Amino acid sequence: MKDIAKQAGDTRERRHLPLLNLVTIAMCLPFLSGCIGNGFGLESAAPDPSITTGTSGSEQKTVSDEITVRNAVTSADIGKLEGNAVPWANSFTGSAGTVDQLSELSKDGVVCRDFITTSHSYSGVSKYAGRTCLGADGEWHMVRFEKQG
Repeated sequence: MKDIAKQAGDTRERRHLPLLNLVTIAMCLPFLSGCIGNGFGLESAAPDPSITTGTSGSEQKTVSDEITVRNAVTSADIGKLEGNAVPWANSFTGSAGTVDQLSELSKDGVVCRDFITTSHSYSGVSKYAGRTCLGADGEWHMVRFEKQG
């Protein structure tokens, strides 16, 4: 059997490595000079105040949460709740909570539901009191949605 492995002292291919490294660096310099030559520094990396993003504001989040809470309140079967809370979650805002103290009342032929809900969001935990009523159009409308304390 013949041993065909190279010996540790075989450096024929290693002597070309410094030349190859030099050629590689020389080829990359024209591309890198654009980054170095334009004076890019931390001063030019500051955010541009004229640019605005499409982030949703606090008002949009509250309206979106109102709609989600309204849907939870109006779809609940009050007769089967037996005092249990109704959970809700809004994937758009990341908020979630529970509807407590849900009650239904009818006055002058208008059906309304009063409720207290918590809202757990990125900005903290809040409590809201609200009322939603069934309109003549057959749709539920949020009449009141007020932040408590």
